[in-house]
Amino acid sequence: MKTLVAVAILLAMLVPGAAFAGASTDAALGLGAFAVFNQIISGTGIFGAFHPAPGPVVVAPPVQERVVVREYHPVYVQPPVYYAHPPVHYYAPPRRVVVSKERGGLRRATPRGATTATARTSGSRVV
Repeated sequence: MKTLVAVAILLAMLVPGAAFAGASTDAALGLGAFAVFNQIISGTGIFGAFHPAPGPVVVAPPVQERVVVREYHPVYVQPPVYYAHPPVHYYAPPRRVVVSKERGGLRRATPRGATTATARTSGSRVV
């Protein structure tokens, strides 16, 4: 009976579907197995005892060409001066003063749109 329980536990542990670790753990285990597999195939680590690593590769340094560095110095120039004509201002013509003999004083100019002929017929003088 003890052997039957031991065999059942051993089989339960060896079943791959019994472990519910999750996707991230499965991915980590897969990457680890892949790394060990690469070491076995390539012969690195403890698996490379029969094939020692090759010696270092020695290469002569490349010939360096002469480098010419040109230095540029900034040139400061005074900005150009621009002259502009003064702005043109348009003013309204001054109001006309009409002197009337009837009232004996000054009054405002004729209304806009009225001609001086209508102002003269009313007995006033345009100055």
